[in-house]
Amino acid sequence: MSRHAGPGPGGGPAAPTTEPSYAERARTLVHLARAGALSTLSRRHPGHPFGSVMPYAPDPRGAPLLLISSMAMHTKNLEADARASLLVTEPGGKEDPLAAGRVTVMGRATRVAEGGRPAARATYLDRHPEALQWVDFEDFAFWRLEVSDVYFVGGFGAMGWVGAADYAGTHP
Repeated sequence: MSRHAGPGPGGGPAAPTTEPSYAERARTLVHLARAGALSTLSRRHPGHPFGSVMPYAPDPRGAPLLLISSMAMHTKNLEADARASLLVTEPGGKEDPLAAGRVTVMGRATRVAEGGRPAARATYLDRHPEALQWVDFEDFAFWRLEVSDVYFVGGFGAMGWVGAADYAGTHP
C-alpha cells in the first residue's frame, strides 16, 4: 500500500490537505510579482487596448498601487477612461508559459487622495526602493487599481473568476 502524504500524528492516516482557493492563489501571485502588463483603453484608437509594462505594489487588500507620470500615455488613457486591467504572471517563468500561473486584475484606476499618499508611498517604496529617485517628482502620482473582478489561471485546467470581495478578503 502506498501513501502520498505519509502517516499522521501517532502513526495513523494523514489528515487530508486542502488546496489553496483561487482567491488565495491569485493574491499570492500578485504579492510575489513586482510588475505586470497594464492595459488601458487607448485615447488615440478608441476602444482598443493599450498595454504598458507597469511596476506595482499591492496594498493591504491586494489592490495594485501604481506610481505613474502624468506624461505617460497610460496615464492620459486612464484620465479619459478609468477602466483598466493588470496581467501578472508567475515570477521566474517556466519553460512553457501556458503552464505558469497568471492573474488578471480588473477594475477602475483612481488617483490616491492626498491623505492616502504617505501609506501608498511607503508600500510602494518597500517593494520598489529604486523609485526613491523619482517618487517626489511633481509629474508622478500614485494610482490604485480598485479591484472589481479577478481571473486566475493556475496552469492547464485550473482557471476561474474570483470575486473582488473574495480576493480582498484573503491573504497571500
